[in-house]
Amino acid sequence: MANKELLSKFAELQPLPGSQIAFVTCPLFEVLYEGTRGPGKTFSLFFDFAQHIGKGFGPAWKGILFRRNYPDLEDIIAKGHKFFPLIFPGATYKGGEKGKWTFPDGEELLFRYMDVPQTYWKYHGHEYPWVGWDELTTWPSDECYEIMKSCCRSPFPGIPKKYRATANPYGPGHNWVKSYWRISEINPGRVIVRRWRDPITGKNLDHKRTHIHGNIFENKFLLQNDPQYLNNLKAEKNPARKRAWLYGDWSIVAGGAIDDLWDEDVHLIHPFSIPHTWYVDRSFDWGSSKPFSIGWWAESDGSTVRVLNKKRNKYEMRSYPPGTLFRIAEWYGWNGRANQGCLMSPTNIAKRLKEAEENLPYVVHPGPADTQIFTSNDDRTRTIAHEMSLLGIAWREANKAPGTRKQGLELFRSRLEASLVYPMEEPGIFIFDTCYHFRRTMPVLPRDPKDMDDVDTEAEDHIWDETRYRILHRRIKGGMVKTSGV
Repeated sequence: MANKELLSKFAELQPLPGSQIAFVTCPLFEVLYEGTRGPGKTFSLFFDFAQHIGKGFGPAWKGILFRRNYPDLEDIIAKGHKFFPLIFPGATYKGGEKGKWTFPDGEELLFRYMDVPQTYWKYHGHEYPWVGWDELTTWPSDECYEIMKSCCRSPFPGIPKKYRATANPYGPGHNWVKSYWRISEINPGRVIVRRWRDPITGKNLDHKRTHIHGNIFENKFLLQNDPQYLNNLKAEKNPARKRAWLYGDWSIVAGGAIDDLWDEDVHLIHPFSIPHTWYVDRSFDWGSSKPFSIGWWAESDGSTVRVLNKKRNKYEMRSYPPGTLFRIAEWYGWNGRANQGCLMSPTNIAKRLKEAEENLPYVVHPGPADTQIFTSNDDRTRTIAHEMSLLGIAWREANKAPGTRKQGLELFRSRLEASLVYPMEEPGIFIFDTCYHFRRTMPVLPRDPKDMDDVDTEAEDHIWDETRYRILHRRIKGGMVKTSGV
């Protein structure tokens, strides 16, 4: 790095042995620095960019560092003022929402925020051989992160191309970050290889990425200068946050909306035969560019069923309070990537639904669906609901009256809590363990940071929406539904 004599006077302004050195020296294009709070992840981003300053690249060495919103960006900017002037005395900073550091040989590091994927168009066509993301789990999906990869490039010969990110467990993006880097599956430092064919040259190319784990106990300067910081982490009252921030534990159920009540050992149940006296219906949240979600639900009438006791690993007879809901199956319309739809038409959805339900041992009644499918628009002469009804798939309008989002969350939490009591006294809710996407998205459902009584609508909340529709759905005697039909 530049100015070695100056660095020797500021030992804390060098990468620390361990994870910081591993992150800064990693040769791969794409690297995530994850772990506990406090190992110096943000400063490691600075180190990673700064090591290529003064190497002869001049203005071609240009980086951009993102946070999700401007207030969070201000914290990084403040850290930059503690870092860059000490190492590069000739560096200058231009402030504001378009803040950037300019270095003596013309290198630049921009500080920007990106809250939605549409912000990408401000950078379309730009060239940044270094792109950084701080606190990646604050983004609810991978859309912003993925779309900026097209800008990580440079025509300058020999210049490194680096895509770097930091993250703690917990937060709206906990689920997709954990999945993308396979954090629970592989050890830190292990390389993930994705092979693809270049459409221009026809050559097979390898895209490599890895994650590096950092621990607060590596950062001796923080522990010496601010010992209370570690005590604050130890005193965290939320068990999931404590495990995330103090131990860097990605196995937590994190997100906020239900993590204090969700218990896989209780709420996930092995599939069993549904009695013919139980009421079965389905709920539907429409999506095209975003995923659609369909859930099948069985409602107990109090009769006894044969279920697997997971603790004893044996089957037993058990009854549940009338009204208890069981999610028995699901269909999630995605393209295999978090929060991205499969663009399937309503007609094809209806055809496949019809085929799937024809041979079931029980009748599936019309259940609640997103009110959007009952409304026509300029591009559609018939509503989605009407198109599907022509193929024999009917729906009822979901209750989306003002206040029902918060009411639905409270009722859902009440049902989760009722299921924790044995013997149960109130109707609860259980999920067949074959419902993969419910298990993937619901336990990490985040609360809205602006309204803690609601969920974050920017998260992957499509299963939550159709679950909420079913929880708020009310039937009257005879199986009829209070809301209007197609």
